[in-house]
Amino acid sequence: MFGGGGMNPRKMEQMMEQMGIDVDELDATEVIIRQSDGTELVFDDPDVTRMDARDQQTYQIVGEPTEREAAEPAETAESEETAEDAIPQSDVDLVRERTGASEDDARDALEATDGDLAAAIDYLE
Repeated sequence: MFGGGGMNPRKMEQMMEQMGIDVDELDATEVIIRQSDGTELVFDDPDVTRMDARDQQTYQIVGEPTEREAAEPAETAESEETAEDAIPQSDVDLVRERTGASEDDARDALEATDGDLAAAIDYLE
């Protein structure tokens, strides 16, 4: 987990617990970091550790990333996520792929079914 410079890992865990630091390994299959320049760093099958200390969470990602162009601009993704009742573009795309419907029809079906993917697909089929 951490390199303690030769310190006994058990002793290190005890010290961290005394300081109120909690460390958990997460079972992540993929981590994507979207950068402001429109590229993404994609970590497939990474080792992810979350450390909680003083009401703040810190994540450590260990793995070899690949770089790719972002699927959509970061500004669009942020504005989409901040709208409470907005249907995520990824859901619209999934319904379109499964049904062959247009983007507007897929979005309408998702809105009609309160974002339920399976119901939206059934609605269009």
